[in-house]
Amino acid sequence: MTRQPKEFHRVLGQNKKKGTPEVRPCPQRSCPQDQFSFLLQSGAANVVAPKICFQNKLILGMVLNNAGNGINVVIINGRTGDTLKTDFFNMYSGDVKPLVALLQGVEVGSVVLMASYDEPATKLSDDARQLISELGSVSVKSLGYRDAWVFVGGKGASKDGTMEKHSKSNKETNTYDEWPELVEVEGCIPKYLG
Repeated sequence: MTRQPKEFHRVLGQNKKKGTPEVRPCPQRSCPQDQFSFLLQSGAANVVAPKICFQNKLILGMVLNNAGNGINVVIINGRTGDTLKTDFFNMYSGDVKPLVALLQGVEVGSVVLMASYDEPATKLSDDARQLISELGSVSVKSLGYRDAWVFVGGKGASKDGTMEKHSKSNKETNTYDEWPELVEVEGCIPKYLG
């Protein structure tokens, strides 16, 4: 029998202050013809990976084995809805340069979806924060150690086409010892018509 790490049990209920993380499949959401459906869910502590769904399909997550610690990114063609890129960038022990390079290469009309897992901010440079801010994020400027964060925006997107949720890590109020409760955003975003 495989033993789960102590932290796994802590996150899934033993030493939790409230509730259980809700990890659910992609919702079946209908959006108008000129919009795309999406769901973003940050990771829960350092145990449950984030999930990114687009057009009712899982694009990034634990079952696909393509999510990881740090900042998880999915880039979508804003006209067609085709997935262009999925990746994750370890912001605790990794290098921010590949994330900066990816962000610099985002083309106008692309939809960018991001979700944190475990630790998204230690190595997140001012340059990276600025590039994410240019995609429409407000919270990235104050993203801190072990915060939970999700964001959808894009190159050339209007402010109406961006959404995000951010929960600061605070030892007094955290759900999972050193981490806040996961955050989630879902809805419809406009296709790029430019």
